[in-house]
Amino acid sequence: MNSPFQKISDVFQPDYNVNFSIQKPDGSILLTLTDTAGVAVKRFISSSQWRDQQQLERLITSLQFSLAIERGGQTSSYRLTKHSHSAAQ
Repeated sequence: MNSPFQKISDVFQPDYNVNFSIQKPDGSILLTLTDTAGVAVKRFISSSQWRDQQQLERLITSLQFSLAIERGGQTSSYRLTKHSHSAAQ
């Protein structure tokens, strides 16, 4: 299995700078996605979310939907489709 952090980075790095910060001793992290307009999203990720493949997939999809709603961009919905197809394989 690839690193969960690498997987998140691979999905979002074409359009966003991806930053992970360790937040708590329990392993939870803060994910920050930024672009030229500034901070696009900040999300706390529990250790159970980044350690479990299914929860990680749900997290990525949730982030993509949030970004698509916030930014209203068509490229976000393309990536949603692209990621969903790769996750299904």
